[in-house]
Amino acid sequence: MSTLATTAAGTLRMRIPYRELPPPTTIIPATATTLPGAVAALKSFLTAPPPSGLPNRTVILTGAGLSVASGLADYRGVNGTYRVNKDYKPIFHHEFLASHETRQRYWARSYIGWRGLGRAGPNPGHYAIRDLGNLLTERYSGDRNNKSITGVITQNVDSFHKMSHPDIQTVELHGTLASVVCTSCRNQFPRDEYQTTLARLNPIWADFLREALASGALETEDIEERNKKGIKMNPDGDVDLAEAPYTTFRYPACPSCLKEPPRLADGTKTWVEIDKDGAWIPSSTAGVLKPAVIMFGESISAEVKSEAEKAIDNAGRMLILGTSLATYSAWRLAQRAKLRGMPIAIVSIGGVRREEMFFEDLDPKMAGPHGVRVEMATEQLLPALVEELKSYNNGAMVAEVPVGRLFTGRVR
Repeated sequence: MSTLATTAAGTLRMRIPYRELPPPTTIIPATATTLPGAVAALKSFLTAPPPSGLPNRTVILTGAGLSVASGLADYRGVNGTYRVNKDYKPIFHHEFLASHETRQRYWARSYIGWRGLGRAGPNPGHYAIRDLGNLLTERYSGDRNNKSITGVITQNVDSFHKMSHPDIQTVELHGTLASVVCTSCRNQFPRDEYQTTLARLNPIWADFLREALASGALETEDIEERNKKGIKMNPDGDVDLAEAPYTTFRYPACPSCLKEPPRLADGTKTWVEIDKDGAWIPSSTAGVLKPAVIMFGESISAEVKSEAEKAIDNAGRMLILGTSLATYSAWRLAQRAKLRGMPIAIVSIGGVRREEMFFEDLDPKMAGPHGVRVEMATEQLLPALVEELKSYNNGAMVAEVPVGRLFTGRVR
């Protein structure tokens, strides 16, 4: 999720790739600049037979742009954090592991931001993916066990895909914020329970959160209004608070390690110590909890990589939604699809990393069936595509769920 760069002094530092979007390329086909044109192009893409030898199934790759309509910030979009908050620097994995103060800063900001993330939910774009899966399956196989969408690979950590289409396999490439994981024993725990413990350990911060909610600072979409109240909203539930006393924030230890401290790989004993209220003490050598996400500078597990690659290898076309493919972990999956000869459609506002590579050998006459590039909001385009495919399927019905109504339950 990040790259290494060498400073003038010869030391290595981490940097975020592609803070600025590359310029967008030509819309493909040329008629896809309007909603009807974009719908027609994607309908052709999803219903035309794939190249010979490839299965007539689709894999979907998604990014933060898909969840913007749910009220969540993205990184590189028109109002993305890297554009409106030029000083934003996420916490890197090695920093989180090495520093108690860094963890205090992370958990304090995440504690404030979790309320907004927990109240958000899937938007019409997510539900449209569910409906596309049903429609395509009914049209081409008629067998609910033989899915026409092999899976959704998402870079998002909001768990909205699993909420909105549980029958379609979701590979969470970068993990999920719905859980926390111990860096020692690897046991996981629900984030909402962890949030309750954070509130108990930090009553002053809990009071601040109530005040922020009462002021509307965490609810408004107006960036200038939030800034006036000293709050900057970043992706993944991170809230930047001006001059906040992060060093006062306390966080709990892993309950499993507290009960039975693990041994290191070489057999060395570890220990976990807590204060009278149950907060982790820096003299401990184990029991640190982190969000169950892939932080910047952290590696994706071999198991998750394998699941994502399998979803691609079982498909004959790839639909990319709401991502600039700036992170290599996502870009390499799109490259894998391209090298397999799979047609690719991209729906994303703004440029995409090396997107010309995906369409450079596309015959203009085959634009649509074998390639689509659209700049349009997914929450508008995908439901319109569903309605078109319903007609195309001679009125085939899909599960009736109120498209457009946000899920208001808890993230799990």
